[in-house]
Amino acid sequence: MKDILGKYIPDRAVTPCFELIKYHGVYLKIVNERVSRHGDYRRLSGGGHQITVNASLNKYRFLITLIHEIAHLVAFKEFGSTIKPHGNEWKRVFQKLMLPFINPAVFPDELLPLLARHFRNPKASSDTDAVLSLALKQYDPDNDKNFIFELPHGSLFRIYNGRIFRKGNRKIKRYECVEVASGRVYLFNPNAEVELIPG
Repeated sequence: MKDILGKYIPDRAVTPCFELIKYHGVYLKIVNERVSRHGDYRRLSGGGHQITVNASLNKYRFLITLIHEIAHLVAFKEFGSTIKPHGNEWKRVFQKLMLPFINPAVFPDELLPLLARHFRNPKASSDTDAVLSLALKQYDPDNDKNFIFELPHGSLFRIYNGRIFRKGNRKIKRYECVEVASGRVYLFNPNAEVELIPG
């Protein structure tokens, strides 16, 4: 398991992550990319715990996602299954589990202040933190994807399933975008990754 973890997370995070996985009896599955989520946690019918994480994540996002999911497991163990999945109990556990990793032996210096700020009040997804999300994206392999907030107003873009949209106005936290084929309006997270269609 340590050898496998070493392919996906920073070297100095391998042993502490392995210890967390072993201590909590986690069955870790590394899976092909799912566009809707980076990872998830499930309690198995036999009482075991399964965590899945997307194999396509860069090592820093993979580590954050892995600890995020372990925090779900620990929060449910400590506080019971009636708590909100991303409520205050989970936030406190996530902060506590993540703290030992927020240091220059694990993360690059430029990410440390962004992580420190993010973990004052962690969100359900690091993707909702635009500054951190953009900083983490710099460590992704080169691809042809852009965040929606980076696209010019009125530009066309394609999502993972081939549907094409035109970017519209921002409404509070999300962008209104019109699907070209149907004319229907959909709301998009500013940090959704899409493919810009050149004009």
